[in-house]
Amino acid sequence: MDVFVYGTLADPERADEVLDDYEYLGEATLSGLHRVDGTYPTLAPGGETRGRLLRTADLTALDAYEGVDRRLYTRVRVPSDTRDGSVWAYVGDPEALFAPVEWPSDGPFPERVRDFIRSQPVVVRADDAR
Repeated sequence: MDVFVYGTLADPERADEVLDDYEYLGEATLSGLHRVDGTYPTLAPGGETRGRLLRTADLTALDAYEGVDRRLYTRVRVPSDTRDGSVWAYVGDPEALFAPVEWPSDGPFPERVRDFIRSQPVVVRADDAR
């Protein structure tokens, strides 16, 4: 599975600590969301973010690293120009990460992120689409 990474996991040394088996597919740009730094990096509506595409079969390890069970981050599908037509990305809850981010609408954070991605032109474009 392909994952757009834009923070600590874009660093091979950190990825080595978290994953046993992965590869970087190249640089990519996420349009429609920009990076904001809080306790850890997260994404916010608008703009764009440079990052990398990482391929791994171990989403369980990534979920644990990103604190999905603790509700620090939520994992979402984002449309892409890659062969699968979408990639995973992790978006941090701004309240949990003390990040100055406003997400539109009401409801649980994961639902607001998914609604935004579905309703706006959010897409990951690989520098070298695979």
